[in-house]
Amino acid sequence: MNSLKGKIEAVNVSGDLSIITIKVNETNFSAIVIDTPKTDAYLVIGNPIQVIFKETEVIIGIGSVDGISLRNKLFGEVISIASDNLLSKLVINTNVGEITSIITSNSVKRLKIEIGTKLTAMIKTNELMLSK
Repeated sequence: MNSLKGKIEAVNVSGDLSIITIKVNETNFSAIVIDTPKTDAYLVIGNPIQVIFKETEVIIGIGSVDGISLRNKLFGEVISIASDNLLSKLVINTNVGEITSIITSNSVKRLKIEIGTKLTAMIKTNELMLSK
């Protein structure tokens, strides 16, 4: 699991759902949760929070990734690759720290990813988990 320390910057509520904006270093993340400040007291602007996401939920893009709906984007450089026949584990150095992505080894070959490759790591808003 990837885990980053951040601070709640904004809470946007609609019905029983909230979109939470979390600042990690100078990067904003968005997470959707099935809670509101009325149902869970930790959803308060300024509160420290852990942003957690699975390695298998980190999407990798090479080149321009501006024309997509994903809001959680981290720009970084590959510092480690461990591959077998099916899957590869990439460690990426970003401005929020090191994160890990697990993608298919075929994708690593197709995208020509190697140590030093600059890329964009992306995580869907619904794939982020928050922890106090």
